[in-house]
Amino acid sequence: MGRSGNSAEALVRRHPVLEALRAGRRAMTRLHVEARGDRTADRDLQPILDAARIAGVPVTTADRAALDRLARQYAADPKHQGVLLETGPYPYAELDEMLGLAERRGERPLLLLLDLLHGPQNIGALLRTAEACGVHGIILQDRRAPEITPSVVQFAAGATEHLLIGQVTNLVQAMRTLKAAGVWLAGMDMDEDARRLGQIDLDIPLGIVVGHEGEGLRRLVRDTCDMIIRLPMRGQVESLNVAVAGSILLYAAWQARGFD
Repeated sequence: MGRSGNSAEALVRRHPVLEALRAGRRAMTRLHVEARGDRTADRDLQPILDAARIAGVPVTTADRAALDRLARQYAADPKHQGVLLETGPYPYAELDEMLGLAERRGERPLLLLLDLLHGPQNIGALLRTAEACGVHGIILQDRRAPEITPSVVQFAAGATEHLLIGQVTNLVQAMRTLKAAGVWLAGMDMDEDARRLGQIDLDIPLGIVVGHEGEGLRRLVRDTCDMIIRLPMRGQVESLNVAVAGSILLYAAWQARGFD
């Protein structure tokens, strides 16, 4: 864990850029801002410019065509909203940093483990909820699973920049390490033998394990969990989107802690 990629990246759109500047966890080279001459647009960009000044990041003004070319150079979203931040790769964290954060806050650990979950939109949505719920860390497997790319950052609206996210070679081994540290692991599945949400006290040191959309948890991952939880369903559809279901479980865990 703690690994970072080797190449430079670029973040675009206002929320991801602003949160990266505020968090200050990445190496940041330069902020490129579109010159518009529009007072309303300038006011919208002012928080970003202020954050860049505080972070000591140089600012360059460019016209739209130049900013479009720069976005294509980085293979970033062409809908850059008039801002592009050149950065280093995402700074991955270690497992002990996550547990240490919970200890410093005087809180029981609340972690999110993603078992080969794919799709930047799903991952980004879950990470955004995790940040809102005060999750202490996110654990991903670094093989066969997506990294925290600029697309994930965008779908998370920049929440990634405030989260401790780690990559592990073996998710099952990381789960065993957490269990040895006193963390209970709750997998999410819709099997009939799973326990319904509401039947389990979630006010415990907890790691929520979310599987691949459609395929669920891998067998060894499921077997390593201490409990399997399913969400009760009243309607006609068979299941919820994995990001929605995971978000509900995260909020249920936070509610069990009294929203503290």
